[in-house]
Amino acid sequence: MQRSTIWFKKTIRRLFYGLPASVFLVAVPCLCFSQSLSLQQAYELARQHYPLLAQKGLIKQTTALSIDNIRKRWFPQLSFNGQATYQSDVTAIDISFPGVNIIPPSRDQYKLTADISQLIYDGGMNREQKALQQFSAAAADQQVELDLYHLKERINELFLGALFLEEQIKLSGLIEQDIRTGIKTVDALTQHGAAFRSDLQLLQAEAIKADQRLTELRSAKKALMDMLSLFTNRDLTEDSRLERPLLKEDMHTEISRPEIKLFSDQSALLGQQLRIIRARSLPKTSLFVQGGYGRPGLNMLKNEFDLFYIGGIRFNWSLGELYTQKNDRRLVAVNQHSIDVQKQTFLLNTQAQLAQQRAEIDKLTQLIISDSLIIALRESIKAAASARLENGVITANDYLREVNAEDQSRQSLITHQLQLLQAKIYYQTISGN
Repeated sequence: MQRSTIWFKKTIRRLFYGLPASVFLVAVPCLCFSQSLSLQQAYELARQHYPLLAQKGLIKQTTALSIDNIRKRWFPQLSFNGQATYQSDVTAIDISFPGVNIIPPSRDQYKLTADISQLIYDGGMNREQKALQQFSAAAADQQVELDLYHLKERINELFLGALFLEEQIKLSGLIEQDIRTGIKTVDALTQHGAAFRSDLQLLQAEAIKADQRLTELRSAKKALMDMLSLFTNRDLTEDSRLERPLLKEDMHTEISRPEIKLFSDQSALLGQQLRIIRARSLPKTSLFVQGGYGRPGLNMLKNEFDLFYIGGIRFNWSLGELYTQKNDRRLVAVNQHSIDVQKQTFLLNTQAQLAQQRAEIDKLTQLIISDSLIIALRESIKAAASARLENGVITANDYLREVNAEDQSRQSLITHQLQLLQAKIYYQTISGN
């Protein structure tokens, strides 16, 4: 009790020196627990063991395979074709020449060919499609980053909730100590006939209630630690020490959330789609060689099976893409505008949330100053009540009222301190810093 009083007096002196509010947290000597965990460590461990993280590796594999398939389109392409046909008529020469017998081709004709083509110009389509895969992968990867970032909110809830219960447990120990002190005092007075036994029983009942509350708090903290252990894949127990985050006083106003990069990646993907639209409308050129065996061969006047081959350069330009190119560009522009609207809406809502958190931080900082002053007064009142109880001036019920009043003021301080810590952490989470 004396140690607690000394600490709060030091806290009040620090308040008047104008130190940052983050140093007004309850200072209790550190015990040697099995292990400790910081909030940043909890973030990193939860990220490493969250199943969704595996999606990033899958995206890389899918992208590598897709790009490899696109690259192979530059490899020589080999195809085999065969056909057997029967024609209702064939080309025939009805003019007879002395000594020349021109046999018309058969109406049943056969052909087996092998085609080898090598693309030499595709309008940049191959290059743009590989770039499209990379932009698409970047956007998908950033979407996973966004989902992983939201995991921080869950870790914040578990970590800060466990910290709050930890402080409640410490405070319950102080309350129980005050009640035990009162029991000793009233027991001595009862033995000398200076107090009623009902006063002693009242304090004993309150001591049992304090034990019950301590059991409830420990059970609740254990549940949070079990969930935190599940997310971080780390063996945490009720006695594991959670390190209170040390936060900077300056609040960054710059927004660095994953959503910003996701909007940028989506815009880059749309820009690449425009380049794809342009490349689709350009002509394609390739070299080819075709060899085959059939009847007739290339010589239509030779009605027998023969080997043949042809080679050259092939030019292809499909003008059908020009019909839809204008609408395709408009569609990309509409999608780009939609992304811009989403980005502006996100920035506005985020800035509003940051403004709300800044107001909450200012309010809680002022409340903590008032709480510390109230606790100092309540400690003096309780000390006076303890002295009056020893002298038999007041009843145990009067003493309990002052103990509970001091407890409520301490509860208020702890609540506001944890709320301030939470507000600052949420401010960083919202801003992405």
